[in-house]
Amino acid sequence: MEENQLLDIGAVTRASGLPPSTLRYYEERGLISSAGRRGQRRLYHPEVLQRLAMITTGRAAGFSLEEIGTMFREDYAKVPREVLEQKAEELDRQIQHLTSLRDGLRHAAECQSPSHQQCPTFQRLLRVMQKQQARRYQRSR
Repeated sequence: MEENQLLDIGAVTRASGLPPSTLRYYEERGLISSAGRRGQRRLYHPEVLQRLAMITTGRAAGFSLEEIGTMFREDYAKVPREVLEQKAEELDRQIQHLTSLRDGLRHAAECQSPSHQQCPTFQRLLRVMQKQQARRYQRSR
């Protein structure tokens, strides 16, 4: 590929929305690679934008950079569907959790009780959040 078809780090930053420090970090981790340099600026093949989009999507879905790197090494197109399904189920649980939290906060904002501490619904939300935190802590041990 001709050098004039390569994208410098500034163009990749503008197109991907990722700062140069993130691009350099992803390169250190082996997730992307530069095609060389023009002066002090790294150059990338245009295909890096698709890879960055996959990394961004994977991160948004909750995959670690290590998991994403493994997928790239093992051929991203061959990620077992059950892994994707498990991640989708995890996202469903997070959505349910966040929806409950949002609804509780909205209720507290509109509640007619003199204070949040006197609102039975808000107190119930606090108990649920405390139990969920305790379960997460127990699972992490």
